[in-house]
Amino acid sequence: MGLDAGSGWVRVVALGIEDNRLYYRGHARVRARGWHKGQIVDQQALAETVKLAVREAEGRAGEGIGSAVIGVGGPRVRSQQGRGLYEFGHRRPIERGDMVYAVEMAARAKFEVDRALLQVLPQDFTVDGQAPLVNPLNIEALRLEAHALLVTCSEQEHQALVSAVHQAHLKVEESVFEAMAAAYACILPEEREGGVVLADIGAQSTNLCYYDGDSMLFAVGIPISGEHFTTDVGKVRALSFEEAERLKLGYGCALPGLSADNIVIGIPGEGGRNGREISRRELIEILEARAVQLFAYVEDYRGQYARGMALNEGVVMCGGGAQLDGMVEVAEKVLNCQARLGVPRGIGQWPEDMATPEWTVAAGLAMYAARLGQRRDNRRQGPNFWDLFTGR
Repeated sequence: MGLDAGSGWVRVVALGIEDNRLYYRGHARVRARGWHKGQIVDQQALAETVKLAVREAEGRAGEGIGSAVIGVGGPRVRSQQGRGLYEFGHRRPIERGDMVYAVEMAARAKFEVDRALLQVLPQDFTVDGQAPLVNPLNIEALRLEAHALLVTCSEQEHQALVSAVHQAHLKVEESVFEAMAAAYACILPEEREGGVVLADIGAQSTNLCYYDGDSMLFAVGIPISGEHFTTDVGKVRALSFEEAERLKLGYGCALPGLSADNIVIGIPGEGGRNGREISRRELIEILEARAVQLFAYVEDYRGQYARGMALNEGVVMCGGGAQLDGMVEVAEKVLNCQARLGVPRGIGQWPEDMATPEWTVAAGLAMYAARLGQRRDNRRQGPNFWDLFTGR
């Protein structure tokens, strides 16, 4: 099971495995409680919503669920490079265990206070100071150096989330960066080869991860989200959040010219206020400005932290914020590459009405949970390091 306990909705996806294939078993979506401005302020309230979602998913699956892989995201997710140096003492062939040990050493980097390590993602290896290699297995060497991306989050926020899930009587198998989980669900391994960025646009933040082949080069959460689009409309036109949200959902678009914009929208009066009007073109221009800012961040991070990698496979967007009309077109305009919405793939019997970007993170978390189960089943055959390395 995958648990996406977001600040807007708690989503649960349960999958089964048969003949080494994944298939849909159940799901649930419950309005989240216990969050305020992207932070957990009431663990018990969140635990109750998780309980409700799990029970509903269990009812659909026809089976009890005792554990889950949970998603972690938000603007306090960061990443940094880790370097692990392993001196052999004498020249000998490199073994798998040497590679694993070097990666473990790379994960021992120093972190700031209140940082919890989420993922250790190997990138490549340097053998005796030569050019980096993805797989140096069996090469004779004196020294092996591993490079890895270390994804971290706020330890306090992470503990609050895990505690809430435990209060819901659910075991946490692993915590996974939400953008990485979404990439599992909607980007094929061969699509990473040319370079691709995953943007998970949620209610309170946008989570980004940049892939160049099998290596994740950078990961981060930024404080721009679907709710920022709504508050922009509210501030410019002095509307309540609810009024602005209705406008965005009913008439919003992130790019002028994609649909009729020469109409005037009537806003009913509320709380003793008279009704008002707003032109749809003005609404679109407000939303476009925020969309341009979001993808400008994506481009800046690509240049500064993702080695200026090419985006030959473009940008893939998921999350509720990605569904605003015009987001794909703005992404292509700002980033000068192709863009598409990311929906769950590779799951048998997946419901047609759930083939939307809103379900991609939860589906990816469930797929990751299935992979963990397969790894445990195969443990007798020895650790499959390359499953960890490639994420396949």
